[in-house]
Amino acid sequence: MRAVVQRVHYARVSVNGDIVGAIEKGLLVFLGVGKNDTAEDVEWMCEKILNLRIFEDENGKMNLSVAQIDGGLLVISQFTLYGDCRHGRRPSFSDAAPPEIGEKLYRAFVQLMKIKTQKVSEGVFGAHMEIEALNDGPVTLLLDSERRF
Repeated sequence: MRAVVQRVHYARVSVNGDIVGAIEKGLLVFLGVGKNDTAEDVEWMCEKILNLRIFEDENGKMNLSVAQIDGGLLVISQFTLYGDCRHGRRPSFSDAAPPEIGEKLYRAFVQLMKIKTQKVSEGVFGAHMEIEALNDGPVTLLLDSERRF
């Protein structure tokens, strides 16, 4: 499982011109599911993201998690995080999970996040989405459950 995590002042996602998810201060999470991912990857990624200390404390140090600041999470499914661009000019997506597995693990991730924190919003799996965000910092991190970074 791979994620691109961005610290944001706000973020929202629209499908066909309608806003389907939005948060104020918090994390915009682009989540990709790999073909070998399991429930263990879901749990690892959820805990990692919830506990990243990337929000500033009273001394200006990145020392607080999204949970500690009562921030929101906007989760967007994005299989293109598994795009392999090493050969040729067209990315290969052979390492991405097939849609039925990807959606199952994406939904598991969102549900686990909702159990752990109340301010969770999401996009629409498989839809063409437009995302608007105001990055804060910018702070952007790449996480990979297989490689544990």
